[in-house]
Amino acid sequence: MESWSIQVDKEYLKFSAAHFLIFPDGSSERLHGHNYRVFCQIQGALSEHGLVLDFKRVKPLIRELVDELDEHWLIPGEHPHLRWQERDDGVVEVRYRDLYYAAPRTDVLVLPLRNISAEKLAAWVGRSLLTKLRTQFPEVEIEGLTLGVEETQGQRGCWHYRADNAN
Repeated sequence: MESWSIQVDKEYLKFSAAHFLIFPDGSSERLHGHNYRVFCQIQGALSEHGLVLDFKRVKPLIRELVDELDEHWLIPGEHPHLRWQERDDGVVEVRYRDLYYAAPRTDVLVLPLRNISAEKLAAWVGRSLLTKLRTQFPEVEIEGLTLGVEETQGQRGCWHYRADNAN
């Protein structure tokens, strides 16, 4: 059986962000940043014109998502032991165990994740991209989507989606 996909791996599909990872034993990394890159593969049926999806229509959607993350401190809003709150003066306070941080609200992005790992970022970007693709291109039957977030060269977390009815 044959299948088709497009792959998007452009240098400009990147974002810079700060985070700290919380490990299973409760310890955490120091606050630090990465210059992340995003990679994507979309599987689907070929249109009558021989395309899964036009690259020129996909790249701006990915770019919107990476721009949303760019130059922010990413906070895992669903971690069970991390607490954050916004003060009346527009400063976000973050507390985890003995750690305390404060930053302007405009610098902080709280994501609906339990941790800010490359794998969880890949899932967030991948699910967001899938929603955008389905909304903007309802005629395209997406059979699969793989989204990778690379935090350093050669080291990335990946999220995979496969439609139930895909072969």
